[in-house]
Amino acid sequence: MEAHIPVDISIGQLILGLVFIAVAGIASLLNSLKLERDLIIGTVRTFAQLFLLGYVLKFVFQLGNAFLVLGIFAFMTIFAAFTVYGRVKEKQVAFFFPVFLSMMLSFFSVAFIVTAFIVGAKPWWEPRYFIPLGGMVIGNSMNAIAIAIERLLGDLRAKHREIEMKLCLGADYKEASAAIVADAMKAGMIPSINSMMAVGMVFIPGMMTGQILAGANPIIAIKYQIVVMIMIVGSTTIATLLAVRIVRKRCFSSAQTLVLREQKRP
Repeated sequence: MEAHIPVDISIGQLILGLVFIAVAGIASLLNSLKLERDLIIGTVRTFAQLFLLGYVLKFVFQLGNAFLVLGIFAFMTIFAAFTVYGRVKEKQVAFFFPVFLSMMLSFFSVAFIVTAFIVGAKPWWEPRYFIPLGGMVIGNSMNAIAIAIERLLGDLRAKHREIEMKLCLGADYKEASAAIVADAMKAGMIPSINSMMAVGMVFIPGMMTGQILAGANPIIAIKYQIVVMIMIVGSTTIATLLAVRIVRKRCFSSAQTLVLREQKRP
């Protein structure tokens, strides 16, 4: 059986694909959505960032240096932490470092276990496995952490009277905010769990699609996708758990009083 060679996409064909962006831009103009600028910037960044990534990965794959691979992974994690920090509107509590620490610990642990023991790559930092798998862990868990932190800080501020009442009745900060922490973690974890429920029936995931287009055996592609789905749930759980609990602690003073207050409406 001849090996399948993926069909290449020319620059002209890529440009032809911009018709979908044009449709979105026209819809924005007709409905006064004011998204034209964001569409243009997003399109330019998509082309620039992905082409840059392609050339960088080609260089990294050829070089095969462990320190370079781990450096790229660290950079991706830092960028993800800044992205989370930018998405969360609440800035009264300093949460960037706790989020970054939680992400680094959870993402690296999951990526290492998957590449070293489940996939069995040799060496475990093999860039063709570690960077794509680590990137999927970072991208999916990043969204979960942003949702969880936003929910945590919003609920702590909105329910500060209820929390202070519990504190006055003798509860510590953990007991007073236990329900809020649970809701925040649930909000962060639900999207990845829902993806597991629908995968294969409602949509074909990106990694599996890419492998099939590249000529891989569909069964092998399915096995890799199963690994990806379960590692995303694992990394989301660990990262959300660490981030929410560390940030929650920073929302209370040493005297166990809540530092957040409900914002007054003008």
